Amino acid sequence: MKQYKAIFFDLDHTLWDFELNSEEALLELYDQHLLQHLGVLNVKDFIRNYRKVNHEMWDDYHHNRISKETLRFGRFSRALQSFQIFDDLLAENLSMQYLQICPVKTNLFPHTIEVLDHLKEKYSLHIITNGFKEVQYLKIRNSGIEKYFDHIHISEEVGFKKPEPEIFLHATKSAGTTTDNCIMIGDNLDTDIKGAMNVGLDHILFNPEKIAISVKVNKEISSLQELLHLL
Repeated sequence: MKQYKAIFFDLDHTLWDFELNSEEALLELYDQHLLQHLGVLNVKDFIRNYRKVNHEMWDDYHHNRISKETLRFGRFSRALQSFQIFDDLLAENLSMQYLQICPVKTNLFPHTIEVLDHLKEKYSLHIITNGFKEVQYLKIRNSGIEKYFDHIHISEEVGFKKPEPEIFLHATKSAGTTTDNCIMIGDNLDTDIKGAMNVGLDHILFNPEKIAISVKVNKEISSLQELLHLL
């Protein structure tokens, strides 16, 4: 691949292992709130239902169909309702405690530190993420990766979300370069890859589960370690 000046990384599902960290947090909440005695008999079912709802609601949030507040509370409310539990106070408590527990988890994808160490010597590194600002900074700091990045662009602070072109153009301008000299690395075909395509950014899809895709991408990797040979 050609030489670049700046590399943009997504955070969740790309560097910070969202699913593993989230699962650990949900296991704690399941035990703490005795959900088994409320009708959620299997913690795996609870995590599976939450993930499904969370994925759907994040997609709505990315495309400005729901607010931050609706997402934060609604995902737990809807997950509980799937078990016939209609308890707004419980959903609110789960939401608040989840946002306290999950961001301090430190699981990164394999080879994250190794790859960032290598790339930092050659490129200007940046994060572009759609998460909540108070949560994303905690993830970045607690997992020890803040030092690698020249800029951290969080949609809430920028005022635009991926895949909106403005957030990518803002990141490019902050990096002091042009879209021709940057590359985006992320896991989400819609927000990361199509968003990058829309502004002419080269891109690499991070696809650790090797899920079949129908979109033609510049490059696809299943391990971050592959970046050592591509960049």
